Amino acid sequence: QVQLVESGGGLVQAGGSLRLSCVASVRTFSNYAMGWFRQAPGKEREFVAAKNWNGWNGGSTLYADSVKGRFTISRDNAKNTVYLQMNSLKPEDTAVYYCAAAWSRVSTRSGDYDYWGQGTQVTVSS
Repeated sequence: QVQLVESGGGLVQAGGSLRLSCVASVRTFSNYAMGWFRQAPGKEREFVAAKNWNGWNGGSTLYADSVKGRFTISRDNAKNTVYLQMNSLKPEDTAVYYCAAAWSRVSTRSGDYDYWGQGTQVTVSS
């Protein structure tokens, strides 16, 4: 059974940094595209970043415009782990952050992902 477990959320002051981690209990992690989404109270779930495996095809990485230049997604296939390094955090980044896995290619659409973690809360104070 595939499980995704996020960690690393917390409370941070504006301008600070956090690194989120997501460990996937899958046998072939490199076959999955991994993504991060977030959902703030009263708002729809929104795309943050996604990355497929680094293979001979060169891989692919996507970022939402709102986080470009501040967030970095990376993955360690040997550890079945995807990371989201968040720098220069803003109060509007406050949300529950979800890790997701897609059997297909990277996508900005939540409906393209097959598995989801339980979420980790990120709160940025002003």
